[in-house]
Amino acid sequence: MRSQLLSRAYASAPLLLFLATLGWGSNTIASRLAVGEVSPMLLIFFRWGIVVVILLSFYWREMVSEWPVIKPRLRWLLVMGGCGLSLFNAFFYIAAHSTTAVNLGIIQSTMPGMILLGSFMVFGDRINKLQFSGLLLTLLGVVVIVTQGSFEKLIQLTFNNGDLLMIFACSFYAMYTVGLKSRPKISGMVMLAYFSVAAFLMTIPLMIAESLTYGTLVPGVSGFAIILYIALVPSFLSQIFFMRGVDLIGPGSAGLYANLVPIFSAIMAVFLLSEKFAWFHLVAMLLVFAGIGLFEYQNRRKVNP
Repeated sequence: MRSQLLSRAYASAPLLLFLATLGWGSNTIASRLAVGEVSPMLLIFFRWGIVVVILLSFYWREMVSEWPVIKPRLRWLLVMGGCGLSLFNAFFYIAAHSTTAVNLGIIQSTMPGMILLGSFMVFGDRINKLQFSGLLLTLLGVVVIVTQGSFEKLIQLTFNNGDLLMIFACSFYAMYTVGLKSRPKISGMVMLAYFSVAAFLMTIPLMIAESLTYGTLVPGVSGFAIILYIALVPSFLSQIFFMRGVDLIGPGSAGLYANLVPIFSAIMAVFLLSEKFAWFHLVAMLLVFAGIGLFEYQNRRKVNP
């Protein structure tokens, strides 16, 4: 009976994608809870270390067999995993020290616009008027967040450092996503395992630099619980659920579920962290979602002209 329920659950794309985005949304909450419990670079060191151990346990044979395909692309692999994933996480968790989980979630939802801009800059992909309008709306949403809806702050250029760091973090993940267009044709989980190894290797110099500059905050029981949650849920299970959802209904439809991440982040931040959901959060969210809606409308026009 239990195995049948699990089989049905694993065949339900809406359920899997709901759980995946819920897990990713909870990462913003965990990042805020980690403040004062573990230093940011030590956090990503343990996070990627745990993910590497898990993935190697399941996929080391496949990784060995695919090594001839990966070897010529080592530089690309190190840039993708080391910069795209590890630096994104580094700036994400640093940003969590000086901004709210609500802001982290909403700013994270601007990635489709950054990816579109990155594709234009790297591959020369055309941006039509509809996509450009969507890009402007998402950027306007970011401006509303970083200025907290205050025209005075915009004029005086007084912004929250955490919000700016989160924008910087998103640019790294956007570059990583753009780079996936040229990934070798191997299993998604094997590719993730290689990326995880590269990300983990990058955390070592980051952790050393943090220790020499600011010192290292070694986690206690609560800190290790947060690290374990981040490694198992947002980093591992959410990834598996999302990949399975993509297999079931395709990347276009599955991608729409990513819009749930800032909503889950905001809801959990209000109820679990007692953060305030201000009027400018709603305005920014509506602007970002409107921009994403234009992207998706354009994509559907391409598929169904």
